[in-house]
Amino acid sequence: MATGSLHQVEWTDPVANARGSDTSFRTKLQEHLSNPTTEPGVVNISEAKRALLQKYLRGEVDGDLTSSRSIARRSGATTPQPSFAQERLWFLDQLMPASPVFNVPIAVRLSTPIDLRALQRSLQEIGRRHEVFRTTFMTVEGKPEPVVSADPDLQLAVIDLTTLREPEREMEARRLIKAEALRPFDLTRGPLIRTGLIRLNGQESIFLLTMHHIISDGWSIVLFFQELSALHRAFTSGDPSPLAELAIQFADYAAWQREWLRGEVLERQLSYWKNQLSGELPVLELPTDRPRPATQTYPGARAVLTLSRELSRALIALSHREGVTLFMTLLAGFRAAHGLVGRPRFSRTTGARAQDRAGWVRESGRAF
Repeated sequence: MATGSLHQVEWTDPVANARGSDTSFRTKLQEHLSNPTTEPGVVNISEAKRALLQKYLRGEVDGDLTSSRSIARRSGATTPQPSFAQERLWFLDQLMPASPVFNVPIAVRLSTPIDLRALQRSLQEIGRRHEVFRTTFMTVEGKPEPVVSADPDLQLAVIDLTTLREPEREMEARRLIKAEALRPFDLTRGPLIRTGLIRLNGQESIFLLTMHHIISDGWSIVLFFQELSALHRAFTSGDPSPLAELAIQFADYAAWQREWLRGEVLERQLSYWKNQLSGELPVLELPTDRPRPATQTYPGARAVLTLSRELSRALIALSHREGVTLFMTLLAGFRAAHGLVGRPRFSRTTGARAQDRAGWVRESGRAF
């Protein structure tokens, strides 16, 4: 759970902030490569990565795979289309209706008083700005069809626990947080985003945000809190919204993606992954204390391991020498560890962020 005041919850993305337009991004990248002392992160990249970046700057990267075409605003008369990821999540929802598996919940403990009117107004403004937060999904001829509502109905549910004693208050707050995170969405009925505020006392409260994964990802949470912080600060002071209108909406990106990934480009991508995932995929059979159930139930836990400073530095140095990211090194170690216990091959999926194109990093939604 994040903590602080609403104005202090400044979720940032240095890549998106530095990128700006594609031209300015290329210029800054060239400056850093020419003089790496201006950007410490560039000093440690491998020669292979440096060569790839230089190839990108010379425009030699496959244009079909990167698609430098700008994303245009779609016509108002055009029916919105889902992105490929949205279609995939819609399909999974058909298999598992009323499941909270694809909820994206977050709770932020706030340590300063909240102006409820300013907070509610901020939420309504966010809903107005982002079509994706006003989108539901109907089934038309066996396929998902996004429906954008004109009403930014982002209501704030306020729960007052100030009359409870502190131990009871904390216990009830945790129960409410868990219950909200597990409450499923109906994709045909909106909104697919819920917000709430648990009031603990005159100073402290807990802000709840739950979105369905079909309209959000990790970057959407960053963007949401960036805008909420800026809007709440402005509205509390009696100022208008400081945010510029969005150049595009998520449905514009989905239309661009559908236009780009088709024909030969799509077939190449599909052919590659069909080949990679062909045959019998290995199943990781861990020595658990009970057998795997026939139907997936999703209960689980989280194990935390803290690495020493010395080991962390050694792993980072190894990653730099091999020209890979720290994540790739740790994942390789994870696989090697399973090899030592007789399970060298298994399938492992990881999350991915794809919202890094100039001009639409400030738009919410589920990209890939």
